[in-house]
Amino acid sequence: MTTTTASQEAFLRAFHSEQPAVTAEAFARGRAPNGKSSYEILRDRVAGSRRVLDLGCGDGLLLEYLAASEGRQLAGVDLSPESVALARRRPALTGARLEEGRAQELPFPDDGFDACVSHMALMLMADIEQVAADVARVLAPGGVLACVLGGGAAGGEAHERFGGMLRSALDEAPAARRVPALGDRRTRTREGLDEILGTAGFGAADWETVTIDLSGSAEEVWGSLSGMYDLAPLDHATVTALRESFLAGTAESAGRDGHVACAFRIHVATARLR
Repeated sequence: MTTTTASQEAFLRAFHSEQPAVTAEAFARGRAPNGKSSYEILRDRVAGSRRVLDLGCGDGLLLEYLAASEGRQLAGVDLSPESVALARRRPALTGARLEEGRAQELPFPDDGFDACVSHMALMLMADIEQVAADVARVLAPGGVLACVLGGGAAGGEAHERFGGMLRSALDEAPAARRVPALGDRRTRTREGLDEILGTAGFGAADWETVTIDLSGSAEEVWGSLSGMYDLAPLDHATVTALRESFLAGTAESAGRDGHVACAFRIHVATARLR
């Protein structure tokens, strides 16, 4: 493991030890134009697959959606022991195999799954070619890899306000506490992902960009936006001050019902092992 990879993984472990369910808390209430959450969209991409692995399973929300289909054999792996512990508490996952581990060294046998899903995790992983190779190893021939990848802000004054406030706060944060560069930028484009997956034996990815509506009350929107890794260098007092300023500012621009507009763009990629 390189020094860069070790640094990235140490940061992710530390972050998720304090916020083990942060991704689900940020995205579970969001809805695409068809009314589905990003988790439900990803679940549907592997409909019919009996043996499914969740790569970067977090607190197990996606696995719980998958468990609603009877007869499935489910497994999940995550770098964070705290997140895995939360997943193990879900009654629907009592029969699932849930492991703490690295995506580059999956603790599963060859050809053990028909599909692998990953929600907002693949683009955070270092040594991505090794990740792709090990996913290919544990998938049966013809197996499917389906991912939700972050695509950035998709509009709404809340995002602009939050981004401006965050940049100002980070400018004053100590350089030693800055968030390390995470993952591989190629995973955020169709061409880049095809390059990575192609070397592991996958065909070209089906790629769809979807807007997720995260609008809601100012508190709800803050809850979604404040799960960003960029807040990690900031101390509690600074985050508290950011929250108060954000809530006050959005209250002025909210609709009569207190509704604050906020949207996030995701990419849904599906590739099949040749």
